[in-house]
Amino acid sequence: MILDDVRAQLPYQPNVETKNRKLLRESALADWELRVGRYRVFYDIDENAHVVRIVAVGYKEHNELYIEGEKFEVWRQ
Repeated sequence: MILDDVRAQLPYQPNVETKNRKLLRESALADWELRVGRYRVFYDIDENAHVVRIVAVGYKEHNELYIEGEKFEVWRQ
């Protein structure tokens, strides 16, 4: 499911905000987030090389994000 959404949404215009994609301001993890149900795909874009780099995949429980089973704070402090 996650790979299907990545393949469908990120090959073309990954730097355009949509209902499921948003630019993260002040994020310590990545510049962009793709929402796939309760999962979050965090990615950066190298526009010169036309490359999307997946940084992490996590899931949300309520308002908390977990990556590799550990609670993760996305925002810079």
